[in-house]
Amino acid sequence: MLLHPKGSLRKMFSSATAASYYGGVIKTRPLSAFDLRHSTSSSNKASRHVIPLKARSFTQSSLGGCSGSGDQEIVIAMGSNVGDRVSTFDRALQMMKTSGVNVTRHACLYETAPAYVTDQPRFLNSAVRGTTRLGPHELLKKLKEIEKDIGRTGGIRYGPRPIDLDILLYGNSQITTETLIVPHERIHERPFVLAPLVDLLSTSADDAIETSWHSLSKSKGIKRVLPIGNCLLDWSDRSLIMGILNLTPDSFSDGGKFQPVEAAIAQAKLLISEGADIIDIGAQSTRPFARRLSPHEELERLVPVLDEVTKIPEMEGRLLSVDTFYAEVATEAVKRGVHMINDVSGGQLDPRILKVAAELGVPYVIMHMRGDPSTMQSEKNLQYGDVCKEVASELYKMLREAELSGIPLWRIVIDPGIGFSKKTGHNLEIIKGLESIRREIGKMSIGASHVPILLGPSRKSFLGEICNRTNPVERDVVTAIAVADGIINGANIVRVHNVGYSADAVKYCSASRKGRRLNDLVE
Repeated sequence: MLLHPKGSLRKMFSSATAASYYGGVIKTRPLSAFDLRHSTSSSNKASRHVIPLKARSFTQSSLGGCSGSGDQEIVIAMGSNVGDRVSTFDRALQMMKTSGVNVTRHACLYETAPAYVTDQPRFLNSAVRGTTRLGPHELLKKLKEIEKDIGRTGGIRYGPRPIDLDILLYGNSQITTETLIVPHERIHERPFVLAPLVDLLSTSADDAIETSWHSLSKSKGIKRVLPIGNCLLDWSDRSLIMGILNLTPDSFSDGGKFQPVEAAIAQAKLLISEGADIIDIGAQSTRPFARRLSPHEELERLVPVLDEVTKIPEMEGRLLSVDTFYAEVATEAVKRGVHMINDVSGGQLDPRILKVAAELGVPYVIMHMRGDPSTMQSEKNLQYGDVCKEVASELYKMLREAELSGIPLWRIVIDPGIGFSKKTGHNLEIIKGLESIRREIGKMSIGASHVPILLGPSRKSFLGEICNRTNPVERDVVTAIAVADGIINGANIVRVHNVGYSADAVKYCSASRKGRRLNDLVE
């Protein structure tokens, strides 16, 4: 049967083994139905080291009704610590999809310390949720075939492996046979499984388990990561700086300055020297009422600069992003060395870009905007009741379209779209309300509420309005203030023209955060 999406995973959870963590010691016990409803409500009163988990014990059951009698909702765990772990996950996902598994949700991506056998490389772990018409043993057979095709052979138990695929949950079924136990019998003792499993919950509105889990995970050496280029970014460590390189003659801030290739290269070097982690190159102006270029026109501006930027030694260890909403431009840019797609329309202006981003296997930034640059500031598109709530809802809708198009959650970044379909008051509310946006998204998907947030207030007109600065270049100081405000409220990546000023803001916020952590430890 196909379970109702909001309650399904909780029902599946209720078939798993219960556990509570006391300072790292696992105590297993069965929970009653009353416990399942109320175990998390008492967690606020408990020590911050006590992590209650919803579940109940299970017994052997027959497989009646489990085989092929309609769509079954399933959860599959993924792990890898040998070879190119990210590419292995991509390959496993594709093979699952062609083997009868319809993937509908992805958890975040976690890098974790090895368990049981500790003398081996660190693992990447995640999980996917989906549906299948395969019976449980048919599904198990398909997963084992995928493992074999990818290169998994025999080895020591819990030892290194290129891929590990486990059935965690299969509908509401409780299965105990010689070859398969579902729910997976070791869920309760594996933080690297619990973290992705919690991400797959549809809502956190009535559930303190997510808050409790992520408090525990900090002490377990687990971190969420964003695979980009040849590295895994831990965006919780510090906020990243994305430097803007405009190749347009009509940009609101620096139009025409960097159209010549030599000028663009000099600017890229300057941004890097000032501390940019990512260079975001755009050849299409998205200021209000800008004329839309064709993909061909955009590429004519972009390609000569891209070809030269990728050659400069200063790019070593830095990342390239392309600011485009065209699938054709994104494809060409990634072929020429770009690591990330930054789409101001979130797939609304060229829906083909979603499939392209999925196939290219690069991070995809979904920005909130209503309409397009020619209509975004219309009276209709500026109407909000609760701006943070509505932006969160609209961003989540775009995120789901991207995920269902094949972009895993671990490659998605969201941007609330400062200055796009927003008035001054809206922009200020969003910067102050980034955590509110996360909470609203968390009511629809816990995992989605934990993707990185990109914030782009740089030199925007609302800052000029506040500070009476008509010249955009004169807004760099207030931009740095807005950046600091955004980071304090939860921004993970900041997109700016003047990297130097904003780098200082990032350093200050990082030092302030570390100071608070030290104070917490002392207390």
